[in-house]
Amino acid sequence: MDNNIPEIDELIKQFSKLPGLGPKSAKRIILKLINNKENMVKPLAKSLANVYKTIIRCGICGNLKIVHKKCICEDNTKNYDKLCVVENLADMWVIESSDIFKGHFHILGGTVNPNEDHNQKNLLMDSLVRRIRNNNIKEVIIATSATIEGQTTAHYIEDIVKNGKIKVSKLGQGLPVGGEIEQLDDGTLVSAFKNRVPVSSD
Repeated sequence: MDNNIPEIDELIKQFSKLPGLGPKSAKRIILKLINNKENMVKPLAKSLANVYKTIIRCGICGNLKIVHKKCICEDNTKNYDKLCVVENLADMWVIESSDIFKGHFHILGGTVNPNEDHNQKNLLMDSLVRRIRNNNIKEVIIATSATIEGQTTAHYIEDIVKNGKIKVSKLGQGLPVGGEIEQLDDGTLVSAFKNRVPVSSD
């Protein structure tokens, strides 16, 4: 900023870290907020503080939940036999909005790096195995992105889930090479789910 106000510069720096926002877009947003302090900054600060205090990541499925309350994955009334494994919440949300999948979700919270211990990234792989074992899951659908990282993660999941009684499949035609799940339109996503293919057992 021209005025060189450290507090504003820091705010721009933080906003610039958000997906799709660069310094110029961040500046426009900050100026809009500052010019509407009572109507925008105050309620925004309150909402952010509330989310920070009350919303956490579920250690079982990776979804968001309210502190001290049960997560949706602990709802015994939803007796699905399919589990869809995704990289992040944005992927789950886009699949949910397409209404193509009815079942449980498992949000990894990232991808596997061959050079790292997956436990260090808290990818909930051990929890994935427990959920499959304890919830009468008949099919695991691997819905990771068609990027190198996404495919590495898919192969890792295939290895730890392999079980003759459980069908393991991954998204098929419609998922472009290098594509990320959250960027797909509904038509492409529906095609990818309908044309999912079994994972080879060798």
